[in-house]
Parts: sequence; C-alpha cells; structure tokens
Amino acid sequence: MAEFRQIAPFGALPVGDGVSVVALPAAVGELTAFHVKPSGLARGTVLIVPGFTGSKEDFRTFVPLLAERGFEVYAYSQRGQADSAAPSGVENYALADFARDAIEVAGLVGDGQPVHLLGHSFGGCVARAAAIAQPQAFRSLTLLCSGPNGWPGRHQDTTDTVAAGGSIGLWYRDNPDTHGVSDAHLDPERAFLRLRAERTSSDNLLSAADILRNDPDTTDELRQARIPTLVAHGEHDDKWPIDWQRDMAERLGAQYAVIPGGAHSPQVEAPEATADTLADFWGAHAAA
Repeated sequence: MAEFRQIAPFGALPVGDGVSVVALPAAVGELTAFHVKPSGLARGTVLIVPGFTGSKEDFRTFVPLLAERGFEVYAYSQRGQADSAAPSGVENYALADFARDAIEVAGLVGDGQPVHLLGHSFGGCVARAAAIAQPQAFRSLTLLCSGPNGWPGRHQDTTDTVAAGGSIGLWYRDNPDTHGVSDAHLDPERAFLRLRAERTSSDNLLSAADILRNDPDTTDELRQARIPTLVAHGEHDDKWPIDWQRDMAERLGAQYAVIPGGAHSPQVEAPEATADTLADFWGAHAAA
C-alpha cells in the first residue's frame, strides 16, 4: 500500500475520523488529497476528481462512507484548486494537463494496479480524457453529474467575472454580504468556501470554464476504450442536461443510475444512496 506525506488540513473544517490529508508528489507539484483506508476486507482503490470551482473538500464527509463499504479512497484537489500546486499561466491548465495529472495520480495511489476513477462534473471531463488516453490505468470509470460535451456560452459570465476580479471576485459576486466580514462572524462552511475561492487559481477557472464551453463529444472514443462505465446523477441535477447524460450512457453501453434525493452534488445531498450506487458498481468490477 502506497504511503504519502501527511499534511495539515486546508481551512478550519473538521476532517472525519480515519481520514488523513496527504501530499501526492506529482510532476506539476504536490497535489493534496483526502485518504481513507477501507473498513474490513479491501474491495479496491478509488480515485475521485472534483469539479469546477471545487476541491477535495467537496468529498470531505463522503469518503468515510466509501471506506465503510470496503474501498480505499483518494479524493484530490486538481492543479490550481485550493491548496494544490498552482502553476502560473492559463496555458498550464489545458484538459490534457488535468488528464495527465489524473493518470499520474492513479499510478501513485494504485501501487501498480488499476483504480476505479470517478469524475464529478468538470472532473468528469478530466476523467473521460484520462480514460481515453490511458485506459489500462483504470479498472472502471464513473461520470458523476457530467455530460458528453460542452456548449457555447456556458460559464461566460464566470469567465468575465474572473478576468476582471480574479477567483475571489467570483466569490464576492455571488456572496456580496461577506465583504469585510471576518471568518469568525461567518458560518464555518462559508468561511472555508471564501478561503478556497481566495486560494484557487484564476488561471484554473478561466481554462476550466473554456473547457466546459468547448469540450467536444468524445463518447465514441470512450466506448472504444472498453472500460466498465457508470453514468450517474442526482434526480434533480440542474447543471448538466439529464437527457444528455442518459443518452451518453446509452451510446457507451454504460450502466446508468439516477440517485434519488440528489441534485448536482449527490455525495452531499444524498450521500448514503450515492455511496450504495457507487459501491454496487465498483463491487461488480473488482479485481479478478
């Protein structure tokens, strides 16, 4: 089992029992991750790629549920997210760069064995590209609340805001009531989210927004990779057209699941149902 240097949590939110924060030594620099070991008999290793404006903390309370179901889990912050390495220059945040990180991290945490890869929303774009580029690195692929391609105009307002005021400008656009308010006077979750916005690379957001507008449909290429795939989303997902996700699953010949009670982040809105859905899929595609 791979061992990595443990580091302090990012921000003041508590980390769950049994969850460690580790630094993964990637070529781009250290990428930070939550790591949790399985309870009981190990059923496989899972790598989680978070979405746009996100970080590993989007899965802070969720990874213990997967460990309870027998999985070793790493959820990492991508380059430019939160406290992960953040190279300067939007040219360092192409989809190929994000995908190369996912492949590299999979090799680090998998100890030479393929891992179950999960990409959430924008993380699904990254996971899809990684699976096409190096299918042998992955035992399975899960696209969680993530569709087959981008569309014109998507997140253009985000791009305009970040270009004018940086990543923290995006936070204050949506949370103007927090201007000049100290962390001590904010709900801890909002204080963390503001810190994350402050620390997230503007280059990351500008490039990711562009990808979400222009990412081409690579469903056919993914099908040719022949990786067992699950397409899943919350029943109330409003960020990626549900009919697109369902159609993508059909074209892939993939398993398709609608998570009751969930929206665009079902790991938060319906955690038990999401964990059961994922564990059932991964358990059906365990190592021989």
